[in-house]
Amino acid sequence: MGLTYEQAGVNIAAGNALVKAIAPLAKSTRRPGADADLGGFGGFFDLRAAGFSDPILVAANDGVGTKLKLAIDSKRHDGVGIDLVAMCANDLIVQGAEPLFFLDYFATGKLDNGVAEAVVASIADGCRQAGCALIGGETAEMPGMYAPGDYDLAGFCVGAVERGQQLTGEKIRPDDVVLGLASSGVHSNGFSLVRKLIEVNNWAIDRPARFDPERLLVQTLLEPTRIYVKSLLPEIRAGRIAGLAHITGGGLLENVPRVLPEGAHAVIDADRWPLPPLFAWLQAGGGIEPEELARTFNCGIGMVVVAAEAAVDELTANLTAAGETVHRIGRIEDGPRGCTVRGSDETWSARGVWSATHNHG
Repeated sequence: MGLTYEQAGVNIAAGNALVKAIAPLAKSTRRPGADADLGGFGGFFDLRAAGFSDPILVAANDGVGTKLKLAIDSKRHDGVGIDLVAMCANDLIVQGAEPLFFLDYFATGKLDNGVAEAVVASIADGCRQAGCALIGGETAEMPGMYAPGDYDLAGFCVGAVERGQQLTGEKIRPDDVVLGLASSGVHSNGFSLVRKLIEVNNWAIDRPARFDPERLLVQTLLEPTRIYVKSLLPEIRAGRIAGLAHITGGGLLENVPRVLPEGAHAVIDADRWPLPPLFAWLQAGGGIEPEELARTFNCGIGMVVVAAEAAVDELTANLTAAGETVHRIGRIEDGPRGCTVRGSDETWSARGVWSATHNHG
């Protein structure tokens, strides 16, 4: 008898069973414009049915980064899909775009349907939080490419914004206010440093966190990225927001300048919000300087909102009512396109007054 694909390490039947198992998960993400059925060679989306008249499409793709390795090693797969969606959907909302549909790529050496279903279930959860439909994806079983038990994820999201309503930063002016929306934790950036800290400190991540005895340390580290789409979209459409920055790799210092026009400099005061205990714990574990914190982690601010002073009170009230924790953290000033984060003595465990600046380009 000749060799089979299964003998080479690829189980077609298992793949087919997975598609059948995750079909109801995709259906749970249905929204106007998509019926979210799986199994075809591509996914359809009807922009007219979604309510758009003259849309501009916006696309984003991303992964979860080495946070995924921590999830795999701890056998906690039920949140990484939310991270995957968040990293894409939050990048769309900062352009003013409503996320419409999502596709995922799941690659592994040997398919474990239990793990794959848990991951896709969390992707579907993220899609529901972002209001987008999971309309397709790819599951790749590639023997020899990954260590046993390992897998990788990539996500692709497409959104739309009506022509003329996109956020480009051109409306940002000196004296505009910088607001910060609280993060849910580390989100999905800086985990190479997090994992290094775990290693050098020999932290027992499966034990209660010293700063939060009600939760295991690994739970606090793997807390899924917050998705800000549903709270921000109405404010964007009402014209109350001049600019948004999703705080990902590069932290506050490097992400805020990406949305500023030439001649605008964001000055952020670290005294304006409390550094969450998780970040204080990470900082203490590595003796990390405040400047390094500001360019590596979100430090408790997952999304930055820039708005005119006249809009701030209503904007803050609406975002708070939508479930966000809002901090007034700074102001836009005249200067080179960039961002300065500064703090007083002892803020973020500093040994004196400190300041860090990053100018874009």
